[in-house]
Amino acid sequence: MTRLGVLVSGRGSNLSAIVEAQRAGRLGAEVGLVISNRPGAGGLEIAAANQVPTCLLEHGAYPSRSAFDRALVDALVAARIDLVALAGFDRLVTRTLLDAFPVRILNVHPALLPAFTGLHAQRQAIEYGVRVAGATVHYVDDQVDHGPIVLQGAVAVQPNDDEAALAARILEVEHAIFPAAIRLHAEGRLEVHGRHVRIRGSVPPPPPALLWIA
Repeated sequence: MTRLGVLVSGRGSNLSAIVEAQRAGRLGAEVGLVISNRPGAGGLEIAAANQVPTCLLEHGAYPSRSAFDRALVDALVAARIDLVALAGFDRLVTRTLLDAFPVRILNVHPALLPAFTGLHAQRQAIEYGVRVAGATVHYVDDQVDHGPIVLQGAVAVQPNDDEAALAARILEVEHAIFPAAIRLHAEGRLEVHGRHVRIRGSVPPPPPALLWIA
């Protein structure tokens, strides 16, 4: 069974979706550790409520990003983690973490990459006037929101959408595609060739009203 480490900084809604998928037998992995860089992160409470081991590593206590990532690696290795998921983690990762888990770090971003990278992706989509928005699960590399794409899910942008309304619908997409991508990796069904990810076998059908792009 693949052991999953989840890094969180905020409320932990994607962590909740991951834990729910595990309970339902849809994850193909076991959440072995949740790490946060912020003591008030809701994700820590979610982990504790589900009997998942937690670790608090406050990034301000470390002299550099690389030193902080070294502490992350040490904690993940000690917990025998195979795959890392960035679930609302607000720190840029360095080669220290990337080299320890090559092509074994997944991130979910609230946009259809390569469009709208960085912060406030939903606001960027509204301001640009796109008709379709969504979320992307991708492998993490040394550029922001850039690595090879595993799964994408899309929703229509409604004429009266504001940032909050669109973000709420995109979050539903995140909750669907992130566990699915974790399962595909855990089952050994993802082949990475440069920027291209090939999925062996079929992809499970999306929930109603969502379009998955795989």
